[in-house]
Amino acid sequence: MPASDPLFRLVFCWRTPRQCQNTPFDNRRNRRTNFIVNLKKIVGGILIGAALLLAAWFYFRGSSQDPERVREGLLGRLPGDSTSVVYLDLKELRNSAFLAKILAWAPKPPADEEYAKFVQATGFDYERDLDRVGISFSGTPQSPKTMAIAEGRFDRKKIETYSAHFGTLRTAAGQTIYAVTLSNPPRTAYFAFLRGDQVAICNDASCFFQPSGKSLSAEEWREHFLRMAGTPVFCVLRQDSALLSELSQHGAAGWRSPQLATLLGQLQWVSVGAKPDGDELRVVAEGESSNETTIRQLNDMLGGLLILAQAGLDDPKASKQLDPDLREAYRTLLKTAEVQKQDRGTSQSVRLILEITPQLLESARGAMAADPPAPARK
Repeated sequence: MPASDPLFRLVFCWRTPRQCQNTPFDNRRNRRTNFIVNLKKIVGGILIGAALLLAAWFYFRGSSQDPERVREGLLGRLPGDSTSVVYLDLKELRNSAFLAKILAWAPKPPADEEYAKFVQATGFDYERDLDRVGISFSGTPQSPKTMAIAEGRFDRKKIETYSAHFGTLRTAAGQTIYAVTLSNPPRTAYFAFLRGDQVAICNDASCFFQPSGKSLSAEEWREHFLRMAGTPVFCVLRQDSALLSELSQHGAAGWRSPQLATLLGQLQWVSVGAKPDGDELRVVAEGESSNETTIRQLNDMLGGLLILAQAGLDDPKASKQLDPDLREAYRTLLKTAEVQKQDRGTSQSVRLILEITPQLLESARGAMAADPPAPARK
């Protein structure tokens, strides 16, 4: 009777187990056991790999669509030596009721001939296809630089074909830069695709040849950008900004205050942000300085100006000169206005918060239209 016979194994193997080792029956059973164990390992490995791939897909998909990450990635491409930065999230603004009301009555400028040709050739229309843009101002008054990083829906093949006949340059890294000649006013614009949905544009080709790497100034910009989280429209100005210097020297509607100009000139950073809230627009202007005296004086002065403005609206003489709807809109603006002082540790800041309503803009537009034109000077 062979050792592989089940009856043989039952009778003899319990007393002499060595006689039953390495029998064909055992070999077949061992192979079947090993096959099952290996199959379980393979299936387990496939399931673990699939789970990791699925988790990575959700992570990168969520990261790429997170508005703050998208904005930070766009602004991070702007030069670190910028003096002023403007950011617009047009995708968010298109969905706001406030913007819809403004566009309904705002005059639409005539289409530029060069831009009309560009739209016809490429199919790109910024009013529809541009999602967000960051604009950097740098350089000197004698040699200013303006660079923009734009994201949206671009037909890259059509745009490159349209721009190729103007001329191209190439960077050391093999990046293609297109030089487009414009006539109104005469100038040359340079642009390059950073991704299929992202374009860099500059008025100076040197913008594309700057060495990469983050500077201390870039980290300061990033800190101020993070403070504007959730704000679809904002402007941040550094102390050496020509725009900030202009702001400190010239007030609104020709109004000037030497004291206010002095205080504004001592600010290290100024930021202005706007966020639609229903059919209203919330505007926050903030000035920052490490000098506590400057911030305290600016806080007191802004608070005093709000009180004086309210008193001016209550003056009977002013009531007769102002349109009733415009005066009421101004009253609403001053009632919601706030001046806040904040301590940021290494610096301090003062904020002016305003709520802009469509009624205010409509009243101001109506008052401007009703004003007779200024007589010509002889």
